[in-house]
Amino acid sequence: MAERERSTLLEPLIVGSAQEALEQGRSLALIRPRNTRFIYRAQKPADIEADREAYRRAACQTSFFDEELAALEPSPFEFKFRFEDASGPHEYRNGDWEAHAMFWRERKRTSETEALRWMDGTFNEEYPRRGMAFAIGNMAKRPQTWQLLGVLRLDEVKQTAFAF
Repeated sequence: MAERERSTLLEPLIVGSAQEALEQGRSLALIRPRNTRFIYRAQKPADIEADREAYRRAACQTSFFDEELAALEPSPFEFKFRFEDASGPHEYRNGDWEAHAMFWRERKRTSETEALRWMDGTFNEEYPRRGMAFAIGNMAKRPQTWQLLGVLRLDEVKQTAFAF
């Protein structure tokens, strides 16, 4: 889907905050984060193994996931975002397996240092400048606890369509 079409399609689904989504009874939402800061830190071996097991479990849940997810190796880093939304400041761990795939792909092409530098530039400079949204979700057992499910490069729609 073209970037402009994607933005037009998804913009009406964006809410101001996880709190607003919760008040609307949603368990999945898109938000436009402000003042974002992508950060990473080295993970402990036990944390990497826990991520590996989470990938295996997710791959077994439905046919939506496949063997590639189960075989994905978690990166040795934890990725997080600090940001603000309409309800204030937050820090969410990036639970999106695609962030780890992004790291491995670039590390294989270049080096670990360059992969982290590239991710830093992508998430701290390019995406905030061009426009991005976070896909967030919660679970029925803990509706007040939101997780970062994905980062979308999404232009902001500057003018909405007129309805006649």
